[in-house]
Amino acid sequence: MSADLSPEQILDALKQGRPGRVYLFYGPDEFRMEKVLSEIRETLIPESARDFNIQIFYGEAETNLGDIADAACSLPFLSTHRLVIVRRTEKFPGSALEKTFIPYIENPLPSTWLIFVAAEADFRLKFYNRIRKAGGAVHFKPLYDRQVIPWLRRFATELGLNITEKGCVYLQGIVGNHLRDLYGEMEKLRLRYGTQKVGEEEVKELAVASRIYTIFELMDEISLRRHAQSLAILNRYLEEEGRDAPFKIVGMLNRQIRLIIQAKSMAENNVKPADVSKKLQVVPFLANKLIKQAQNWRTADLEHALHLLYRADKHLKTGAQPRLILEHLLLSL
Repeated sequence: MSADLSPEQILDALKQGRPGRVYLFYGPDEFRMEKVLSEIRETLIPESARDFNIQIFYGEAETNLGDIADAACSLPFLSTHRLVIVRRTEKFPGSALEKTFIPYIENPLPSTWLIFVAAEADFRLKFYNRIRKAGGAVHFKPLYDRQVIPWLRRFATELGLNITEKGCVYLQGIVGNHLRDLYGEMEKLRLRYGTQKVGEEEVKELAVASRIYTIFELMDEISLRRHAQSLAILNRYLEEEGRDAPFKIVGMLNRQIRLIIQAKSMAENNVKPADVSKKLQVVPFLANKLIKQAQNWRTADLEHALHLLYRADKHLKTGAQPRLILEHLLLSL
């Protein structure tokens, strides 16, 4: 069985001008997936020919799979390639996908890039499994902590942002691994500093006046048991972030507390900070912060905190008042 490709391998294939084939883009990292699709569109098809050579279909009842197959088999017009994207592929019956596309997967048109996009893929089905065996499955999985810095450096180059590695480390420490938020903050840094070198101090200066600093501050205040400050930060975040803010806060606090539990256990066993960083797969800046925060918690309190977060998440999903739920959560923590 062929191993799944990484998004970077697809971009390499694109730059090398390889012939078209059938791809399956799947996984939870929607932001990176859309970035790769955008780069494929811009690189593969000249702007003047995109109206004729890019077709997008959706997994809906009224979509005819035969029309998708016909589009994939059509020759490009005023371009060397065609791009056919099928979104929400998982909505189509597996048997129908198999019947329509297995012959094409076996012998794709070299001028066509046919990309099926799915939130998840069931490789027990012949259609998905055949694309994987043909070497066309691309898994967009969340980046590990250690992978975020190289990703930041790559997209900083794309943006024309001259940011140092220490600047990237500090930015990740504040924002976490949310790629959409990281990319947005890099755009702000580019607009503010242009081609100037951006280091830790420049990132810090922008962060203090930005919402990206909020969770970083919030976890510090919770660890120090400062109720008023924690609530003030919470209210500021809710006002700035809007509807999705409650779930973001719960998700980030959950991740942070799990990391603190692991860091505390290692520190108690005299594991050096550098080794904590390596074992947790986080950058040294974040590892030192975790060790410092862990000193203010008992293990039993951290485990109870996870239970409180689970309960808060459950209440939020029932549509209860998010501000009251989160205020009670912080006071309980």
